[in-house]
Amino acid sequence: MVPVLADLLPNVNELFEFRGIFGQHEWYEFNKTAAMAFISTILCVILFYFGSRKRAMVPSGLQNAAEMGYETVEQQIAVEVMGPENGRQWSPFLATLFFWIFFINIWSTVPFVYFPATSRISIPIYLALQTWVIFIFVGFKHQGLGYFRNVVPSGVPKALLILVIPIEIISKYFIRPFSLAVRLFANMAAGHVLLAVFCIMTSELVIEHTSGIWQIPLGILPFFALVAMTAFEFLVAVLQAYIFTILTAVYVNESLHAEH
Repeated sequence: MVPVLADLLPNVNELFEFRGIFGQHEWYEFNKTAAMAFISTILCVILFYFGSRKRAMVPSGLQNAAEMGYETVEQQIAVEVMGPENGRQWSPFLATLFFWIFFINIWSTVPFVYFPATSRISIPIYLALQTWVIFIFVGFKHQGLGYFRNVVPSGVPKALLILVIPIEIISKYFIRPFSLAVRLFANMAAGHVLLAVFCIMTSELVIEHTSGIWQIPLGILPFFALVAMTAFEFLVAVLQAYIFTILTAVYVNESLHAEH
């Protein structure tokens, strides 16, 4: 009897939960997600340390990758959003943010892993709170208490301010970090589930073929779908890192200058 797809798939929680490598159920538990975040950090350090240690006139290899990546973030995100002066000052932070998110996202396309660390909500929340703290700190540093005046839009009739001001406060200081975290988490988690489904279907039809060898040709379809989805997931990993970074640049830039 051909197994029903629902019978083949594991519980959704099994796709996101991992046993701790050590410190199981303790506050210092170190699991697969933490390992991927740690390795991604090391990759960022290697990329920019060794890529900038010996600067040749004609860059090649790691130096070429580091310079191209940094210049892309600087020109296409930092300078484009924040202007030449502020953009170049914030480029190191924005480049670090982009590449760290990219590296922890890209695990979703690594064979036998297919799991982005950002599909665990804790990491997107941390990144969103980091952006939230930074743009509020920058706002107070550059505008002082006048930073609060940004929640009062110009040109709005006074009778409507009682409605508009709470909406602006919620939008600027609560919705922003929430949307940053949920956007990154939801996109990467959805991609992880899709890849897991195609992996399981391919495995059951090709490797297991418990209902007969005639199932093997059917496994070709989910396999090619898995390959196509893996390529698409790579683009999603880049896009989500780009979106998170450019929104961070937008929020920080707004904090640098008072709204008129």
